Amino acid sequence: MSTISGSGCELVRPLNERKDLAEIEKNLITIYRKPIWSKFTKSLKEYKLVSPGDKIAVGISGGKDSLLLAKLFQQLRKYSDDTFELEFISMDPGFHSTNRERLEEHCDYLNIPVKIFDKNLFKVVDEIANDYPCYLCARMRRGALYAAAEELGCNKLALGHHFDDVIETIMMNILCSGKYQTMMPKLKSKNFENMELIRPLYDIREEDIKLFSSESGLSPMNCGCVVAAKKTSSKRREVKELIKTLGASFKDVDKSIYMSSKNIYLDAVIGWRNGDEKNSFLDEYDDLSKD
Repeated sequence: MSTISGSGCELVRPLNERKDLAEIEKNLITIYRKPIWSKFTKSLKEYKLVSPGDKIAVGISGGKDSLLLAKLFQQLRKYSDDTFELEFISMDPGFHSTNRERLEEHCDYLNIPVKIFDKNLFKVVDEIANDYPCYLCARMRRGALYAAAEELGCNKLALGHHFDDVIETIMMNILCSGKYQTMMPKLKSKNFENMELIRPLYDIREEDIKLFSSESGLSPMNCGCVVAAKKTSSKRREVKELIKTLGASFKDVDKSIYMSSKNIYLDAVIGWRNGDEKNSFLDEYDDLSKD
């Protein structure tokens, strides 16, 4: 077994244990139908993420989430009556050479025709945001992907954020920013006209993605960031551990955090925002008291 450490990439099993590509694709809609495929198609319908005529750029980071997203979209196009186009794009922000090779190898094996473009973002982030690089890096990477998608004539950019990313974002906003804000299943770009971001893995658990990746014999890399690799702590990692700890005392706490974003009672909220407009319960309090 080969292991590469310190580069954001860890090989968890010999490459010759990988399953045949046809079996991997078949398993997605059979063995993993309930935890992955059905939740993927459910999110597409519930949040209206894909429409006929769309040209969707699927962002490939080389990690387990984006590789799964790419295969799900390929299977969807194979079995769907809807007409839509796909482009698979990846940005190399300054990966270690082993990560770049791993990205290319996985895409080749999984028959993902990825277009890779280079942006030396890691160097920039390390220079201007060394203490807290992840937020800035994520924004810069997304902007670069938007630009690449736009050049390819796409109207949507699909990213591999999943259920656990959603609930961790909710908790991070509450604990670190004093606000209630979630990661939306789709949103319109503010800087790229007629471009929309979609998150089709919105309802899929990270543990199921890990299981699919492991059982398929894949060894995707992590974020591959040479800047974050220097850090000893991450707020997102701390929040992930906190949610896990809470789960021991509160049954289905992860589901409750997730559902809280769908069950907000505005008549029991002190204040809320609508864009730049601030609202207070006092604005309507006197009128409500007359009922």
